[in-house]
Amino acid sequence: MNMALVGLLAGMALAFAGYFGGFGAFLLVAALGAVGFVAGRFLDGDLEAGDFFRGRGRDERRR
Repeated sequence: MNMALVGLLAGMALAFAGYFGGFGAFLLVAALGAVGFVAGRFLDGDLEAGDFFRGRGRDERRR
């Protein structure tokens, strides 16, 4: 699926949630969408759990 189409669908889902449910529903849909995105990346093998806990390229043991 094209990333532009995925973005369009996500935007439409957020717009419907914001229109019909208010700002709280908008935030809930956005947060759950982010969780689903990260879970999908884990399942595809693009992310590992250690990616969230490692440093950003600096070797902390040198200090």
